[in-house]
Amino acid sequence: MSADTFRSVEIERTSVGQYVVRNVRGGSMSMGTGEDASFTPVELLLAAIGGCTAIDVDLITSRRAEPIQFSVEVTGDKIRDEAGANRMQNLEARFTVTFPVGADGDRAREALPRSLRQSHDRLCTVSRTVELGTPVSIVEAAGSAG
Repeated sequence: MSADTFRSVEIERTSVGQYVVRNVRGGSMSMGTGEDASFTPVELLLAAIGGCTAIDVDLITSRRAEPIQFSVEVTGDKIRDEAGANRMQNLEARFTVTFPVGADGDRAREALPRSLRQSHDRLCTVSRTVELGTPVSIVEAAGSAG
């Protein structure tokens, strides 16, 4: 993998069920089990799905007009499937976007459905990865035991 394609985060345990997630640019956020205000991993997955498409759609439509409102609600059901394994289903990202009255707003409104399709069909790395079902390898690092 080249430096252009590689992505990573580090997760450090701070206490039982509490973690700090850090990126290579110095950003950090708390993650936990949901017993406090920290985001759970499932909430972060939902945020990643909505955030990825939101960025795509915003970059395309805001070239035409600055939105008056731009929000995304991402929902899904956490289930235990027939095999007894946890997973999410019924994932949906619902966009509420309004633009000002006028020619620029009209152009942005016209671009909105197309930008949503483009993000879903080819631009959003997160939702495409989820939909395609990319395998995840879980490995123990050398020297981590004992």
